Amino acid sequence: MVILAVALLVLGFGAVVIFNNLIKLRNQVANAFKQIDVQLKRRHDLIPNLVASVKGEMKFEKETLEGVIQARAAAVSAGQGGNTGDILAKEGMLTQALGRLMAVAENYPNLKASESVKLLMEELTHTENQIGFARQFYNDVVTSFNTRQQVFPANVVSSMMGFSASTLWELPADSTERETPKVELTV
Repeated sequence: MVILAVALLVLGFGAVVIFNNLIKLRNQVANAFKQIDVQLKRRHDLIPNLVASVKGEMKFEKETLEGVIQARAAAVSAGQGGNTGDILAKEGMLTQALGRLMAVAENYPNLKASESVKLLMEELTHTENQIGFARQFYNDVVTSFNTRQQVFPANVVSSMMGFSASTLWELPADSTERETPKVELTV
């Protein structure tokens, strides 16, 4: 009888430890996602300034500018809804639109010479790097959380307590970011 009581006590204590560890990891996932959100907000705030700065010079690139504006609006609205899959998709579209804008801006010497445009491009590039680091950290935490849920004995506790896997932040299958960059070495 004593052995059974000790065994139940050990099992109960083990379940509590596993549960607490899963809670810690779930909270780290939420925090990591919010860190991405902070950087996305910064990017969303920079975009209107950049578009306003290049608008006059890039009058022939109206479609590119409208694409950036629409992608930003979609990303902002997705961020307010909180659906991770929708946020991932809309932010991927915004990243592609910004990439097109930066590539097109390279064809305008006046834009490349403008200090305000240079500063905004540098800020946006820095923010994009920060977003990349935040996404990497998020994926690391999500992987730890998901792995913890899948290994024994935590998988038993996690399924009984209703834990579910978190979604990794990844590029869409049709993303231009998946393409191999073309390097031109001829002068």
